[in-house]
Amino acid sequence: MKLKTVVIVVLGIIVGMGLTPVARAALTVNANLLAKSTFDITGSISKGAGSFVIDHPLDPKNKLLYHSFVESPDTMNQYDGIATFDANGEATVRLPDYFGAVNTKFTYQFFPINAPMPGLYIKQKIKNNSFVIAGGKAGGQVSWMVTGVRHDPYVLAYPIIPEVEKGPRALLNKGECIFEPLCR
Repeated sequence: MKLKTVVIVVLGIIVGMGLTPVARAALTVNANLLAKSTFDITGSISKGAGSFVIDHPLDPKNKLLYHSFVESPDTMNQYDGIATFDANGEATVRLPDYFGAVNTKFTYQFFPINAPMPGLYIKQKIKNNSFVIAGGKAGGQVSWMVTGVRHDPYVLAYPIIPEVEKGPRALLNKGECIFEPLCR
């Protein structure tokens, strides 16, 4: 495979350089890349692993804090919060106005806070961007989470295909590996 040297220059400053295999991608950076500002991607991004990194909140001058992403073969969105039960033991959870336009195939999880409430159930599934949890104690609280699978125009036009064969039109040819030491 023929390699081509690539140098990325922004406002006269070299921000990245590396070698790119000309036949496979428009740009391959085989080096660390640091962006200290907003980095927007309007297409898809694929990676071997992912995390966010911030200055450690308890020791920002000396430590960094890394957290991993939660990943799935589905393009999922997650919404969560805490709701308080009314006098009838019901809690209506209101979701963002755009919720129904972006999501489908909902799953629910919920847990009582500070007291057992073995009778909790979903009284009303998501309708008009809200749902009702019932069976709680008046004044009690419940921690809830709703997950939806995206069904917005972008993800419908460009769905994620979890498993693909390697080959001429794929990221790699058969026999090639992204991370050679683990490919034996």
